[in-house]
Amino acid sequence: MSTRRCPRCQSTYPAPARYCVKDGSPLVEVEPAMPFAPVMSSAAPARGGRAGSLRGAIAEDVSLTPEEVDRFATLSGKLLDKRYQVGRRLGEGGMSYVYRAQDTESGRPVAVKILLPRLSRDPAAVERLRREAEIAMRLDHPNVCPILRLGEADRMIYLVMPYLEGEPLSEHETRCGPIPVNEGIPLLVQICRGLRHAHELQIIHRDLKPENIMLVPDGTTDRGEPRHRAVVMDFGLAKERRAGPEVAKLTATGIVLGTPEFMSPEQIRGKPLDGRSDVYALGILAFEMFSGQLPFAGKSAQETMIARLRGSPAKLRDLRPELPAKLETAILRCLALDPAERHQNMDELGYAFESILATGVFGKLFRR
Repeated sequence: MSTRRCPRCQSTYPAPARYCVKDGSPLVEVEPAMPFAPVMSSAAPARGGRAGSLRGAIAEDVSLTPEEVDRFATLSGKLLDKRYQVGRRLGEGGMSYVYRAQDTESGRPVAVKILLPRLSRDPAAVERLRREAEIAMRLDHPNVCPILRLGEADRMIYLVMPYLEGEPLSEHETRCGPIPVNEGIPLLVQICRGLRHAHELQIIHRDLKPENIMLVPDGTTDRGEPRHRAVVMDFGLAKERRAGPEVAKLTATGIVLGTPEFMSPEQIRGKPLDGRSDVYALGILAFEMFSGQLPFAGKSAQETMIARLRGSPAKLRDLRPELPAKLETAILRCLALDPAERHQNMDELGYAFESILATGVFGKLFRR
């Protein structure tokens, strides 16, 4: 029986498993041997102990020589494209790995996202990355992370993004547990604002999850407590609402499929999507933010997907009775099976969240 591996956390499963039960990543067939031992990512694990294996992933590309493998795996300290002084590795995803770097022209720190070499020779993967750049370069909002540049050097295709100090929401949840309402609601409102900006440009994110929300330090509250700005990251699965058939072909390649635990029912079924699919995913994210659990039970990613198609979500206040009833109502509406029964846009959802803390500064958070 063949063995399959999660490219993110390196867990292995017997066939016919298709998704990792820890992080929902599509599984890949295990190659017979790797010329190098895996090197674990220095990034903190998230969602079930996720960690990357950069050298191991690169070594799977048998078209590279050992010298080329080593070059891709040891970019720290190198000058990329005569401009970016590469620093430490920040992490790795299903299609790419990310380094911190210094832009020698502007002097500011940036994050450099490089397509894995085994995918850089796949025309569909390359086109997907170019499309990600073209989409994200149009985004301009404090709650969205833009793309600054798309480049190619030394057989590597890369994206340059602003480097954001902070931590992913997933790591914050792992470290601190469920988030207090007075901290979580402003973050959700900010996420709504960022997604509203994307939706106004006819862009749907399609892969909202805690790993794709960065919490950036943003001063302190009146009580002296740390305050964060939520930034929506990684529009790699983003899809223009009016995209043509060539985009549909790209999303069928199997390179990246989204994260099953956060997919809307219509996304699971492969139906046409609009901004209400992001509303659904944000509802799941909010439920997990306040409860530490997902609203649909299942022993695997496949089971949670089936539950979303056939079952009803858990009630937030069954898990945390002290939470406001308005919060439970707002989240349950996000999770309606029929998109017509959900909040119809991010404005509507933002105001629903805002009304939960309608006094003082919270009542003004959702203004443009």
